Amino acid sequence: MTGFDFPPPAMPPGTDGLRGEVRAFLAESQAAEGWRPDSDFGSDWSASFSRALGARGWIGMCWPRRYGGHERSALERYVVIEELLAAGAPVYAHWVADRQSGPLLLRFGSEAQRRDILPGIAAGECYFAIGMSEPDSGSDLASVRTRAVRTGDGWRIDGTKVWTSNAHRSQYMIALCRTGPAGESRHEGLSQFLIDLESDGVQVNPIVNLAGKHDFNECVFEDVAIPAGRLIGEEGDGWRQVTGELALERSGPERILSTFHLFAALVEAAGPEPEPGLAEAIGRLAAELYALRAMSLAVAGQLEAGAFPEVEAAMVKDMGTRFEFEVAETLRRAVAVEPVAGGAANAPSLASALGASVLGLPSFTLRGGTNEILRSIIARGLGVR
Repeated sequence: MTGFDFPPPAMPPGTDGLRGEVRAFLAESQAAEGWRPDSDFGSDWSASFSRALGARGWIGMCWPRRYGGHERSALERYVVIEELLAAGAPVYAHWVADRQSGPLLLRFGSEAQRRDILPGIAAGECYFAIGMSEPDSGSDLASVRTRAVRTGDGWRIDGTKVWTSNAHRSQYMIALCRTGPAGESRHEGLSQFLIDLESDGVQVNPIVNLAGKHDFNECVFEDVAIPAGRLIGEEGDGWRQVTGELALERSGPERILSTFHLFAALVEAAGPEPEPGLAEAIGRLAAELYALRAMSLAVAGQLEAGAFPEVEAAMVKDMGTRFEFEVAETLRRAVAVEPVAGGAANAPSLASALGASVLGLPSFTLRGGTNEILRSIIARGLGVR
């Protein structure tokens, strides 16, 4: 039976000072720009904030300097991300590019791809959408039908991707396509491609969610011609690449802090002497958060060492999603307040904070993989499936 490994990492020197720098920057930025805090990383898009963050060297932190990076550790990056989320900063614009698209190109991309793309990401000026999910496929990623066919001087792509967050505001997508037979495992014959979303034949159709927001899109590719140099890594190696990418997507502090603003509101509402039942609930949530943070940090340490801990990342995401839901449910049961739809998460009203979280919570169990898929990965890791 295979087990899990969450070794506690040794934090590099100077991380306390780095926290102070980030907090000072955030206080100054919020005072100047007036952005409204929300600890859900997918809540607010601000290109100007991303550029300012890039100017401080806090995007692409771990990448080589020749690609616009700053050669800092994954644990230092963790500190910055944690502070951004705790403050509720508007990080959505650069988020996917910094978290997974850039690291994927750094590991599997060609030298030309790295030099062409990574400096723009590190500057906070180049944004990415994720091209994994497809219509009628649910969470079955191996059922990809978007096809890439070789042409004389490149590739032709036809198919549809769905739930492509921010494709309407991004320059690029990394898309998983079928380039050969599926084989018995269905994981063969898959490849990843770097697609310019301004290319001829790309149509981005908006999907407006039940809260009236336009983040999701359907991306249709019809005879989209791309150069041969836009294949990422080796042809047919897409499944290995995409599962490594998912480890980056599932394990960060964003998987445990999306309702942090609500937790803070609950503690504030409870006051210095909460009644025993509420005190117990807050203590239990704090203990869960502490444990999840330790697990997430351990995964960051493994990534720093060059590993791709797929199973451990799945555990962080699954348990983190449940924790985030539990925060909202605990507040709902413990405090006599009705959620206010459309309220800003930073409003002094606890009802507004709860309302913002209730609208967002259903998406938390979907993005990065559904809980059912994650538990299947965990079961395989335990050797019971």
